[in-house]
Amino acid sequence: MIFVTGGTGLVGSHLLFELTKQGKKVRALKRETSNLQQVKKTFSCYVENAQQLFDRIEWVNGDILDYYSLEPLLSGVTEIYHCAAIVSFSRKERQQMIDNNVEGTGNLVNAALINGVKKICHVSSIAALGKKQNGEPVTEETNWNPSKKNSAYSDSKFYSETEIWRGMEEGLEGVIVNPSIIFGPGNWESGSSKFFKTIWDGMKFYTKGTTGFVDVRDVVRAMVLLMEPENFEKCKSQRFLLNAENLSYQNVFNQIADALQKPRPSVFASDFMSGIAWRVAAIASLFTRKPAAITREVATGRNEIHNYDGSKIKGILDFEYIPVADSIRFTASCMLNELK
Repeated sequence: MIFVTGGTGLVGSHLLFELTKQGKKVRALKRETSNLQQVKKTFSCYVENAQQLFDRIEWVNGDILDYYSLEPLLSGVTEIYHCAAIVSFSRKERQQMIDNNVEGTGNLVNAALINGVKKICHVSSIAALGKKQNGEPVTEETNWNPSKKNSAYSDSKFYSETEIWRGMEEGLEGVIVNPSIIFGPGNWESGSSKFFKTIWDGMKFYTKGTTGFVDVRDVVRAMVLLMEPENFEKCKSQRFLLNAENLSYQNVFNQIADALQKPRPSVFASDFMSGIAWRVAAIASLFTRKPAAITREVATGRNEIHNYDGSKIKGILDFEYIPVADSIRFTASCMLNELK
């Protein structure tokens, strides 16, 4: 039995699709209030028999923050894919996100050890890795350093990883993946999928910074390949940075706009302009009592150059990345089909 957390998210829903398509026996954790329609929408992007595959999932209600409800759900489980995490760049949600991501991962590790689960694949992020200057590529060996400049998300993903490494020291075998920005059809109002909705709505601004991008199908394929018995033995107790290409935000925004047949963003958002924007948004949120449209953590560093080396997995497994241009076109086509 395979246990999946975060099954309603971008990576989790695509993972559930891949596992059910392969005929695997899957148990997926969800909150009692979770909306499963997004999972069905994801399945529908790829096959006509989406409901048939969806019905193969054993959904269980629970919360990774509630250890005593979580522990019995892992009975009979042989492997775990841990995709659940809160993603937020709001300072108000900083502590909640760190508590959820770190404590939740620790609870999952402890429950896995008690139930004798054999192995785990943890979805981390490039945010859990260090940064290098002058565009030198970050690798799996780049050490993360504590800093006030780190986002709360970065802190939460790094300390979540430490819980996985602790689990490995205590007898749980595992592997970690660190994806860059992930593209794929999902909830157009959250995460990286929101890039597409924002440009569809007429976003005018772009930045010149560079970062890494990867297709969600590549992330899922890498996870499943790493967990296959013939690969796991040589890959366990390692992390794998997953990144197809390093591109500027301007380049990516232009490609998304072209794929959606919308005007390209034409106004350069300098660091100075971005600084004004997040401060104005913060003041506005005091009056509207809604989350700020732009936060300091989102605005900071969007003109910096950060490159990532995702080649390690290619040197160990038979693995090639989907070009980002293809990923953007496919994701845009899914969004356009959904809007019809």
